[in-house]
Amino acid sequence: MKIIEKKELDNMYTTIKTIKELKATGYTSKSIKDELRANLIENLKNNKISFKGIHGYENTVIPQLERAILSKHNINLLGLRGQAKTRLARLMVQLLDEYIPVIEGSEINDDPLNPISVFGKEQVSKFGDETKISWLHRINRFYEKLATPDVTISDLIGDIDPIKAANLKLNYADERVIHFGMIPRANRCIFVINELPDLQARIQVALFNILEEGDIQIRGFQLRMPLDLQFIFTANPEDYTNRGSIVTPLKDRIGSQILTHYPENIQISKTITTQEAKLQTNRACEIYIPEIVKDLVEQIGFEARDSEYVDNKSGISARMSITAYENLLSTAEYRCLNSEEKNTTVRFSDVLGIVPAITGKIELVYEGEQEGAAFVAESLIGNAAKTLFANYFPEIKKLKHENEEDPYGEVLDWFFENGSFELMDDASEKDYSTILNSITPLDALINKYLPDNESKDSLFIKEFVLWSLVENKKLNKQRISKGFSFRDTFGAYLSNLDM
Repeated sequence: MKIIEKKELDNMYTTIKTIKELKATGYTSKSIKDELRANLIENLKNNKISFKGIHGYENTVIPQLERAILSKHNINLLGLRGQAKTRLARLMVQLLDEYIPVIEGSEINDDPLNPISVFGKEQVSKFGDETKISWLHRINRFYEKLATPDVTISDLIGDIDPIKAANLKLNYADERVIHFGMIPRANRCIFVINELPDLQARIQVALFNILEEGDIQIRGFQLRMPLDLQFIFTANPEDYTNRGSIVTPLKDRIGSQILTHYPENIQISKTITTQEAKLQTNRACEIYIPEIVKDLVEQIGFEARDSEYVDNKSGISARMSITAYENLLSTAEYRCLNSEEKNTTVRFSDVLGIVPAITGKIELVYEGEQEGAAFVAESLIGNAAKTLFANYFPEIKKLKHENEEDPYGEVLDWFFENGSFELMDDASEKDYSTILNSITPLDALINKYLPDNESKDSLFIKEFVLWSLVENKKLNKQRISKGFSFRDTFGAYLSNLDM
């Protein structure tokens, strides 16, 4: 078989204009599933990644998806929101041939060597090998439809067009009066139906023959049109999608159902957030982000998935971490602008700026609704700090022996002796540094358990320790007008008695 070089291919797309010229190149037709299979095999042989930008699925979802492609199956991606289902479907376009020939003017991308529409057959019958062809790029071979209850059979498959019939003076029995829907127009393309359970059952039934036999029926027309399609469906688990479900005979006709999942660890989640976050390149000030802050943002998502306040059936989208990270940097930038400074480091108090990114992306159970979305969001931030704190510092526990050393004793004693400690939201970098550095026992604690931390991370870590001690009920925190007041729990108790 002759190997066609890229230069020849580029020339082919611009110079070959008829079926005769196409045949002269030795071109042979192949189905879209054969295209996907052949190009995937080529990638696997050359150790080339087929689904770039997808992280955490290397040993789970992607191997299953690739096996489904090798099997030439239609595919259903089943998983909660924010699990890259649509992204996977869109990336399959890269497994298609760069260009394919189509009969020029065909509504359904007729193959020049094997036309299936009335128009395509008439063109070949009339002009033979001089039939004109055009070239369709793979970018234009992706069709996507969001399933909503108002989607009709006409939208997807087609209907009789009375205006077309009148203009062409055709009888309604003539196939040329048909106006094709999205599916026939996606012939030789990838067709994605998102949120399949939301499609009405009667519409799902209309897909049976297309999936099994490839033929369609429109208003009594029994059209034997062997449509060449790669179907990809996406769906949330049925126990979450209350609006509908996938009818069993349709599920039976889908070759492979692949379960997606959330990132299994913080590192994968951080990689996704870093890749997807839309960060501003022209910020008003330079912002330094300690690595522990990135861990904290991701940990919030993990806490939400385990929270008693959050409906875990609805899922916590990866978009929450992405928008939270964007909000975090904007909060630091906003503070920087107000204080008229050119450089800043993200502070723990800035993390509260991500609350709006959390509240809009969590579905609360009854208990959560009673507490309120803002309360739940702040509790998730606190729980994330508490979890991360245990990764870096000793467990906070009740001392069993009188002589047992408390690693946090000196810090707590400082608060007992010095009373309340206020940290303002809009404090300048100089004031922020002075205030935190005044708690001298924090230096010894951090140097002992985090000896390798970078010096520019130290202020955030100090504030992180304070917030974590609050979460572990070793310190008390109270919101004041433009900041927070920290004090020892006994002092806070006495203060409450005085009130």
